[in-house]
Amino acid sequence: MKPSFAQLRRILYVTACATMLCGSAFAQDPAAADLVAAQQAVERADRADADQYAPDTMAMARQQLEQAQRAAQDRRERKQAPVLAQRAVADADLARAQSEEAVAQAQLAQRKAEVEQLQRQLASGENR
Repeated sequence: MKPSFAQLRRILYVTACATMLCGSAFAQDPAAADLVAAQQAVERADRADADQYAPDTMAMARQQLEQAQRAAQDRRERKQAPVLAQRAVADADLARAQSEEAVAQAQLAQRKAEVEQLQRQLASGENR
């Protein structure tokens, strides 16, 4: 069954209202947007296996995210939450970059070894 234009309008209206409510919530609490950004950065680093390749930096990012979350809940510490969240983003991004670099370096070493092996095979084939 194809949705009618009236149903599409209703879906668009609900989506627009939800977006406005979320936007107003972030406008009232700027730390919330920073916390979401920090959480997403930590998740991206986690997907890049930063725990394996940059464990110290990743641990620091997680620790700062937790501190930012606690600060956001504490009335006296609330002003520190955005700063802590931004530090968590920076550390998570650094951990992700370090992880991606380590993976790229490993792939490069593997390709170099393959090239050397092929060169040895070519050299031994030419001597026949």
